Amino acid sequence: MRAIRRFSVRPVLPEPLTGLGTLVNNLRWSWHPETQDVFEAVDPQLWRSTGGDPVKLLGEVPAARLDELAHDDVFLRRLELAVTDLNAYVSGDRWFQTDAGSPVSSVAYFSPEFGITYVLPQYSGGLGILAGDHLKAASDLGVPLIGVGLLYRHGYFAQSLNAEGWQQERYPLVDPDGLPISLLRDGDAPATVTLTLPGNRQLHAQIWVAQVGRVPLLMLDSDMEENDPAEREVTDRLYGGSTEHRLLQELLLGVGGVRAVRTFCRITGHSAPEVFHTNEGHAGFLGIERIRELATDQSLDFDTALEVARGGTVFTTHTPVPAGIDRFPVELIQQHFSPDAYGEGVPIDRILELGAEDFEGGDPGVFNMAIMGLRLAQRANGVSKLHGVVSRGMFAGLWPSFDPVDVPITSITNGVHAPTWVAREIHGLTYAATDTAESDGVFDGLDKTSDAQIWETKRTLRQRFIDDTRARVRQSWINRGASDAELGWVDSILDPDVLTMGFARRVPSYKRLTLMLRDPARLKALLLHPQRPVQIVIAGKAHPHDEGGKKLIQEMVRFADDPEVRHRIVFVPDYDIALAQPMYPGCDVWLNNPLRPYEACGTSGMKAALNGALNLSIRDGWWDEWYDDEFGWAIPSAEGIEDTDRRDDLEAHALYDLIEKQVAPRFYDGEVPGRWIEMLRHTIKELGPKVLATRMVRDYVEQLYVPAAHSSRSLNSTYDGARELAAWKKKVRTAWPQIRVDHVELQGLGDVPQLGTTVGIRAFAALGDLEPSDICVEVLHGRVDTNDEITDPVRATLAMAETYEGNRHRYEGELKLDRTGPFGYTVRVVPNHAGLASPAELGLAAGPSDPDDDPSAPDLPAGSEF
Repeated sequence: MRAIRRFSVRPVLPEPLTGLGTLVNNLRWSWHPETQDVFEAVDPQLWRSTGGDPVKLLGEVPAARLDELAHDDVFLRRLELAVTDLNAYVSGDRWFQTDAGSPVSSVAYFSPEFGITYVLPQYSGGLGILAGDHLKAASDLGVPLIGVGLLYRHGYFAQSLNAEGWQQERYPLVDPDGLPISLLRDGDAPATVTLTLPGNRQLHAQIWVAQVGRVPLLMLDSDMEENDPAEREVTDRLYGGSTEHRLLQELLLGVGGVRAVRTFCRITGHSAPEVFHTNEGHAGFLGIERIRELATDQSLDFDTALEVARGGTVFTTHTPVPAGIDRFPVELIQQHFSPDAYGEGVPIDRILELGAEDFEGGDPGVFNMAIMGLRLAQRANGVSKLHGVVSRGMFAGLWPSFDPVDVPITSITNGVHAPTWVAREIHGLTYAATDTAESDGVFDGLDKTSDAQIWETKRTLRQRFIDDTRARVRQSWINRGASDAELGWVDSILDPDVLTMGFARRVPSYKRLTLMLRDPARLKALLLHPQRPVQIVIAGKAHPHDEGGKKLIQEMVRFADDPEVRHRIVFVPDYDIALAQPMYPGCDVWLNNPLRPYEACGTSGMKAALNGALNLSIRDGWWDEWYDDEFGWAIPSAEGIEDTDRRDDLEAHALYDLIEKQVAPRFYDGEVPGRWIEMLRHTIKELGPKVLATRMVRDYVEQLYVPAAHSSRSLNSTYDGARELAAWKKKVRTAWPQIRVDHVELQGLGDVPQLGTTVGIRAFAALGDLEPSDICVEVLHGRVDTNDEITDPVRATLAMAETYEGNRHRYEGELKLDRTGPFGYTVRVVPNHAGLASPAELGLAAGPSDPDDDPSAPDLPAGSEF
């Protein structure tokens, strides 16, 4: 008989053990081994059987055992030390307070998913894991962050396989009472937020809080009796449902998230955020809600409120392909932001402008969430240097007067949270005595470790991973219909002395799960090599609606089912944090072969590297900027070949050659392969500091959060600065059609330009109704290609030298011919204001006019090449 309602009953801890509740309720335990040891000491067998879930542990431990522990002086002392350490961690000064000087009062970090621990299944893949690592690293550094997300009652999905190797999805119920989270209460009642929907419907959400070290994570939950059935289901599944369902989730995340932050700060006294960080476009509606707040609470007009909101907003894009961006029908946006639904504070036509694809090739019928995110944020970034380049090209249509290199999207390369992902054994070998992640020389302990110790440690971790994999493969085959009597072979799959490669990621087509299968006979030869065999462990989920991705998984599973090779290659279902944590340390090589340049960053290889694995990857994402042949191997890319089958064949055979001729011979070079260990050491010591999430968060603080906070303060103090900036932008946009560069001339060039020559440059500009202080005249120069495009331009500002009638001005400067070969230059006028984060912010630039259009201009080229 099915229960009409379920709930979890938590134990009442004896008074001496109340510290256990303190430890459980702060997710620092998920990356703090010493706290995990305390939980294990409660009941070692139960700790293992619950999968290291302290909430389940305390829910199932017998009362007699709790009573025994309450009188165990040794355990109580250990518990006291753990609680004292946690209290010191959450209250003491760290990098942000000491070295950074606390430059920001608070940052609100919005993301549709957060991967903190497998115990809290609120993530699907890299975006969520990155968000979880961002919160953890912010906590370690003392950055005052507030995380904002949704609580999905069915999470993403649990993956299994059927007898034919086809992916099956299951959505287990997530019971908040069984999670290490608590309801935010406003007095005696749960704190809630409410959104009005079309048709006079109401969407209510309660606020759960997960404490991630020092960082609170607010999660909105619509599964409340106050909601009608449809509204209760809004937070049912991550990335599920219809288009309107997704829109409601993103409205709740963005609009409801801002309201939840306001409620949380009012109840707890937490500092109100100066900076709002939008992790991908899903939370972009937070900017509209902030405009509404300012319009209704401060009586600001839309343009002024927009400047205030933009100044304190950071937008991070994670996708390198337009197909990865959420786009909604304009009609849906009109319905949900109509005055009846959203109120009178924000005109619907201005909202639609924010997400409009009003550029060449855009679709006028859709509202683009990433474009809105860029227009509502004064600062934006991609997640690796290469992704920054890709993003500037992808979104260049928003700044049509500028080349992609000038598009105001910077990059901060992702990082990973070492305490979460580095195995304890590796930590013991590599970390110096001071193991704070922000310390210099954090990996210097590796210098004191012998090659033999490192090699034996990696074998131990390989064996642990193999044991875990065998258990998972056995269960997978049972789920597929096999019986225990048929599965004796599972006990001998994989070998702790064989070169072990890992491949684990989501399964969209561009990640090319099956590239290694292009030549099955060649792959089999590598797996079964008599002297230098290779074994591969593969994991990954396809989106439930991605039939193509499911076919790729089935193709891989069918190959791995072959009795000839199934001891050397396995597909492990249900890739999540629990599977990943033993996988990274247990692998010797991490394989990544996406279609370049479609991997925005890709952090799995970073986690593997910190655990002493070498990367074997296409130079894409983070590997493109940090590749070193001492860190692993770069698979040659056939980028530019339009025939995708031929490209895949070329790159697959390059992969086979690398494994056969370089990777495997080096791994098997001696009982303790010195050259391999040398690469391993170099990877951890030299690459390790770069891939840390603490490095990433410091970059966000210094490069984006601090400037955004300064803008926020200058625009928020009396709003006069915002009013002036909004009025100035309106003036500049109105006057810009009048702006032109009449002509440009060089002085002192000579008949044969020579390296090292300094030449004078003069530009004559007409400013129409603008003042000289409103603009900046720049010269751009550098090497030119065969199309006269300036590559890697160098910019210099020209100084105003003389004013003429009609608001015309002469600007002057110098160019140094510092390189040989084809050299070119041009001049442009761009807006200039202290409130701009970039000269390209308005998307306006005026270059040299055509002399044929202006009879007053001399017969000189507007730009030249020499």
